[in-house]
Amino acid sequence: MRRYPLSFIVLTALGILCAVPGAVSMAGFGGLIHPVLEDPMAGLAFIVSAVAFIGSGLFPLVIARLRAEEETA
Repeated sequence: MRRYPLSFIVLTALGILCAVPGAVSMAGFGGLIHPVLEDPMAGLAFIVSAVAFIGSGLFPLVIARLRAEEETA
């Protein structure tokens, strides 16, 4: 079984959790969750934050892969 870095798992999970209300808000149903999410720009802010979380989570994954590749070479 392949082990993923904990920071990758946590940041990716946060990114997914951030993307869900962002997508709901962008689709126009944000008011059902919270009145602030009625504005589509709030959904855009959630989507941008989700991309930032997932991007930040990819750095430890890439570093772990490079380190593993270096050890085998």
